[in-house]
Amino acid sequence: MAEFRGFSPSFFGFFKDLKANNERAWFEANKERFRSTVQAQMSDFIAAMAPELKKISKEFIADPRPNGGSMFRIHRDVRFSRDKRPYKEHAACQFRHRLARDVHAPGFYVHLAPGEVFVGGGLWMPESDALARIRSAIAAKPDLWKKAVATKTFAAHFGGLDGESLTRPPRGFDAAHPLIVDLKRKSFVARRVARPTTDPKPKMLTMRISSSDVRALSRLAKGWKCSKSEVLRRLLRAQPGKK
Repeated sequence: MAEFRGFSPSFFGFFKDLKANNERAWFEANKERFRSTVQAQMSDFIAAMAPELKKISKEFIADPRPNGGSMFRIHRDVRFSRDKRPYKEHAACQFRHRLARDVHAPGFYVHLAPGEVFVGGGLWMPESDALARIRSAIAAKPDLWKKAVATKTFAAHFGGLDGESLTRPPRGFDAAHPLIVDLKRKSFVARRVARPTTDPKPKMLTMRISSSDVRALSRLAKGWKCSKSEVLRRLLRAQPGKK
């Protein structure tokens, strides 16, 4: 596997062309271009992120395989969508916990498209049982939760948490609770947006942002060791992977 040296203009150029020709015939004619440009560079990037993740926790996996690894498929699921475009017009990968089976578990996410690059992490729309445990953990240990999301480092990188929220307090929680804004959340994610560049000097921009932001996100996703239903009693622990 080649050393990661940044995403080339041809990487983003593929998605510009795909946006103008989002149909199966065009993609089939350009499949080798996709494999040699997009998949190859994504695989190199994912492999380069592996040592960065190990600095946070050995439980998070960077798998560079183009199929079945950290990279998302380019095919869209259009079964229940009015938008029938067959392909995603961006590349993406997620570094999940080694026991995770889907995107709803804690992890780190990288999104790459022409004019739009962002990194993020946390938990996106966890299942109801896991969500209830998250809220209970926040309410039971408010000081630890604040240490995870209210630090200067976290604010400097991300500004705050993002994601959908309930309009009313969840059942069992007082509307006057000091952390009611967080308790109403349905997702616990943070992200940082950057712009891709072809300037030779900052070619490693995406790599640098990802590795530093992964460290800043680590408090949000640390400690997940078991199933998703148990995620959040471990979320706030200071040391990942320890009971």
